[in-house]
Amino acid sequence: MADEKTLDKPEKIDKPKKHSVDQASVEMIKKAESEGISTAFARRQAIKPCGIGAAGICCRLCNMGPCRITPKNPFGVCGADADTIAARNFARMIAAGSAAHSDHARDVAHTFLKMARGETADYEIKDSFKLLTLAQELGVDVDDRPIEKIAEDVGKICLKQFGEQEEGIVFINRAPKKRQEIWRSLGVVPRGIDVEVVDIMHRTSMGTDADMKSLMIASTRAALADGWGGSMIASDLQDIMFGTPEPVRSKVNLGVLEQDQVNVLVHGHNPLVSEMVVKVAQSPEMIEKAKAVGAKGINVAGICCTANEVLMRHGIPVAGHFTQQELAITTGAVEGMVVDVQCIMPSLPNVSDCFHTKIYTTSPQAQIPGAIHVETGAKNAEEMAKKIIQGAIENYPRRKKFQIPDDEVDLIAGFSHETINYMLGGSFRGSYRPLNDNVINGKIRGVAGVVGCSLPGVTPDSTHRELVRELIANDVLVIQSGCAAIACAKDSLLLPEAALKYAGKGLREVCEAVGIPPVLHTGACVDNSRLLIEATAMVNEGGLGDDISDLPAAGACPEWMSEKALAIGQYFVASGVYTLFGPPLQTSGSPALEELLFKGFEEIFGGKWAHTSEPAKMAPMMIDHINKKREALGIHEKKERILYDMAMRRDIEGQARPHGH
Repeated sequence: MADEKTLDKPEKIDKPKKHSVDQASVEMIKKAESEGISTAFARRQAIKPCGIGAAGICCRLCNMGPCRITPKNPFGVCGADADTIAARNFARMIAAGSAAHSDHARDVAHTFLKMARGETADYEIKDSFKLLTLAQELGVDVDDRPIEKIAEDVGKICLKQFGEQEEGIVFINRAPKKRQEIWRSLGVVPRGIDVEVVDIMHRTSMGTDADMKSLMIASTRAALADGWGGSMIASDLQDIMFGTPEPVRSKVNLGVLEQDQVNVLVHGHNPLVSEMVVKVAQSPEMIEKAKAVGAKGINVAGICCTANEVLMRHGIPVAGHFTQQELAITTGAVEGMVVDVQCIMPSLPNVSDCFHTKIYTTSPQAQIPGAIHVETGAKNAEEMAKKIIQGAIENYPRRKKFQIPDDEVDLIAGFSHETINYMLGGSFRGSYRPLNDNVINGKIRGVAGVVGCSLPGVTPDSTHRELVRELIANDVLVIQSGCAAIACAKDSLLLPEAALKYAGKGLREVCEAVGIPPVLHTGACVDNSRLLIEATAMVNEGGLGDDISDLPAAGACPEWMSEKALAIGQYFVASGVYTLFGPPLQTSGSPALEELLFKGFEEIFGGKWAHTSEPAKMAPMMIDHINKKREALGIHEKKERILYDMAMRRDIEGQARPHGH
C-alpha cells in the first residue's frame, strides 16, 4: 500500500525549471507547490519507476506470480522467458492503444449513423463533398439519392469494419499497391478492428502464444487496424460532421484564459462533446446569462487532443497539452473543465477541490470520483452541453484569487490532407507535385512526422522544440499532431515567420512561395492517419519510389506516454516508416525483441523502430535516414541547371520521336 504521506503531502519539487521549458508551466508548478497542491510533476519526482517493469519483464497475466525476470530467475513460474514476457507486454500495450483510438471511432460512427437516420438533431453534415468522395470510394451509389441515405450507407460500412471477420478492413486499399502486397504476403492485413484487438488479448493470456515473432506479427495486425481502420474512420466521419480542417489562426498556452470571462476547458479526445460545448457557449442566450453574473462573456479553451479538434475547426484557443491539465486549474480562473475520454488524470477533482472549478465527466467509459457526471450521447449532446455551461456560469461568482500567466503565442493550425493538396495545386488541379518536385530538387530534404505526447519527468516541450528546430534548419518539412504540435506551437514554430527564423534556405523558399509554416499542424493523435494518407499521396504522385518505405521521410515520438503512442508507432513501422521514440519502449529486458524491432522489422516491413534518450541525437538520426533514402532514389546530389541550346533541343526531340516518323 502506498505511503499515506505521499497522498497527503505533495513532494517538494526540485527546481521547477527542470520540469518544463515553458514559463507559464513553471509559474503554475511553483504556485501549486507553494499552495500544497499535488501535481504530476511532484508525483513523478516522488515515484521511483520499477526497473523490471520499465524493461518489460514483469508478468502478471495469471495468479502464479506476478513474476519478475532477473538473471537469478530467468523464467516465470510457467516457464515463460524474458522474450515471451516482453513481447506479450508490448503486444498488449499496442492492443490497448488500438482499442482506445478505435473505440473513439466507433462512438463517432454510431453518432454519424444516428445523424443520417434523423435520430438526433444535434449533429449535421458540414462537408458533403467529403461524404460523396468517401461514399464513392466505398462503392456506395450516390446518383439521385438523398444525402442522408448516402450517409447512412457510409455509416453502416464504417461500423462493419469493427466486426469484419474475413474480408479485411476496406481502408487498407488506400495504401500504395506495393505496400498492400507486402502486408498480404506477411499475413498482416487486419480482419475486423475488434477481431485483432481480441486476438491479442487471447493470445497473450496465460498458456497461449509464447513465440515472440508470432506475437509481433499479431500486434502488427492490431496496429494496422488502428492506423488504417479506426483512426481513419474517426478522422473522415468527424470531418464530414464538423468540417474538414482548413488553416486557422489562434493562440496557445495558459495565457488564453480570460480574467473577466467564464472560462470553460474542454479536455480529452472525442469531439462529439466539445463541438456541442463550443456551440452552446457561443449562443447569445448563454452569453447573456454570463453577463448577468458579471462576466463579459464565455471563453472556451482546449486541453490535449480535444483542444486540437476544436482549434482546427473553430479557432478555439489552446490552453495547453497533457501535462498542463492540472496547471490550468491551478490558475484559479477556470469555472468548469469538461472531459470525455483518454489522457485525463484522475487527480483533476483533487486539484479542483482547492479552487472553485467544477470537473464534468461526460462518457460512461471515463467516470472519475469527485467529478460531476453528465452523461452525454448522440440524442442529448446539446442539452447536456447547456447544463454544463449553465453550471460554469453559476460558478463564476465563486471565483476568488486567481493567477493567469501572461504567456500566449499565435499559431496557425488545420493542415489536413485536403488543405495541403489544395494549397499545392489549387481547387481544380490539387496535387502533391510541387512537394515532390521540391524534394527531388533538394530544396526540401525530406518530410518528418513529429507526433505524440508530453511526459512529466523529461522536461516537457524541450525535446520537441530541439528536434523540430534542428529538422527544419536542415530543410526537413515537419508535420505534427497531438500534444507534440501544442508543444511546438508554444515555441512559435507553427507560424510562417518560423521559416524565416529557423528554416534552412531551401525549405524557407518553399514556405514563402506557398505561404505555409515549416511545421504543419494536422490534428489530434487520432489524425495521425492523415499522415499515412499524405505519405501515400507522395508515393502516388510519382518520382519518389513506389512505396512509403522509399520516401525520404521519418517519424518521431520524442515524449511518448500513452499506449496509443505505441500503437501509432507500430502502424507507422509496418507502413514502412523509420520511427524514432524518445524514452525506452519497455522492451530492454529482451535483447532479442529489441533486435527484431530495431533491425529485423526493416527487412520485413521496410520500416523499423529506433530509439535514443538523448534529444541531441534525434534529429541527426532522422536526417541520416532521410539522406540514405535520397541516395537510394538517386536524388542525393544536386543537379546543375542546364540551359539547352537549339542543337540540344533537336537532339532530345529526335530521341523522343517514334521510328518511321
